[in-house]
Amino acid sequence: MRTPLLNRLLPFAALLALAAFSFSGSDYYTGLVVKIMIYAIFALSLQLLVGGAGLVSLGHAAFFGIGAYVAALLSPESEAAGLWWLLPAALLAAAAYALVTGALALRTRGVYFIMVTLAFSQMAYYVFHDTKIGGGSDGIYLYFRPELSLGGWMPFDLSNGTTFYFFVLACLALAWGFLALLRRSPFGAALAGIRINEQRMRAAGYSTYPYKLAAYVIGATLAGLAGFLFALKDGFVTPELLAWEQSGLVLLMVILGGMASLGGAVLGTVTMVLLQELFQSQELFGDYARHWHLPLGLAIIALVALLPNGLAGLPAQWRERRHARTADASRKAAREAITPARAQGKASASRLPIQGERHV
Repeated sequence: MRTPLLNRLLPFAALLALAAFSFSGSDYYTGLVVKIMIYAIFALSLQLLVGGAGLVSLGHAAFFGIGAYVAALLSPESEAAGLWWLLPAALLAAAAYALVTGALALRTRGVYFIMVTLAFSQMAYYVFHDTKIGGGSDGIYLYFRPELSLGGWMPFDLSNGTTFYFFVLACLALAWGFLALLRRSPFGAALAGIRINEQRMRAAGYSTYPYKLAAYVIGATLAGLAGFLFALKDGFVTPELLAWEQSGLVLLMVILGGMASLGGAVLGTVTMVLLQELFQSQELFGDYARHWHLPLGLAIIALVALLPNGLAGLPAQWRERRHARTADASRKAAREAITPARAQGKASASRLPIQGERHV
């Protein structure tokens, strides 16, 4: 009973720790945590596809970039836009692109699905990279963060760093809570069945295509939310947000943390971002920090090889090894106890009877 209770309390403890960290006073570390939280939302959106429905996508960055570009393109240069319409516009744009591309991509399976999603992502990338829609390869600036004004009254000001920190934290908590409820719903159970055996789900009377398309659109919407927050954080958007490297990065986060759980996606995000910051540190590695991709790749290979179930599966892996050692020790002790008894029995059976004993 302790493990389920602990698993339920850990997300709340993590949220409280993140809320307390905002008062650390360090702009660099609070900015780093904001980046981690945004990428955690991005990774959670992909975990719904990979861990929930068994759909491995290499085009998820398209929705991330679309959410960011909508935030930048629709924001005026002279004043702040309204949050009440800018955020839904970013989410709807990402969802609309997912609905169109997913309707086609989900007609394929396996490696073909991966390649089709990659192709759609690269199409969106080159639209922003090779045209003047979003400033071309130079990108576009977002000069003002949006405001939420209710009759002239603003409940919060996103231009304030602390307020923006808690806004991102609230978005992460809502995304986590929404996905946790979704996993426990009949829709989540159907997605799990599709991931395990789609043919059996079809034989049971389920039309699997609408379920997969709905999951694809929901994941894209959450990715659009992450992209929207990323644009607000940096105030600058480039086509590289839609590149396939971004899709590969978030897929690595999900795999590294463990595809089977929401916590795994968050753990993978924290690990990946911190490893990047570590190997890029010139204070630790000097000029070798320019080649940070090499040690990062080696670290990822080592972690994946040593942790086949991801970071989230590490406690279960330790328990299995401990139980295996205990079982081996028990079997060894049993063999050691049986061997002398058998030897004694054999010695007694081979002994010749002495005078007065009956022959057997």
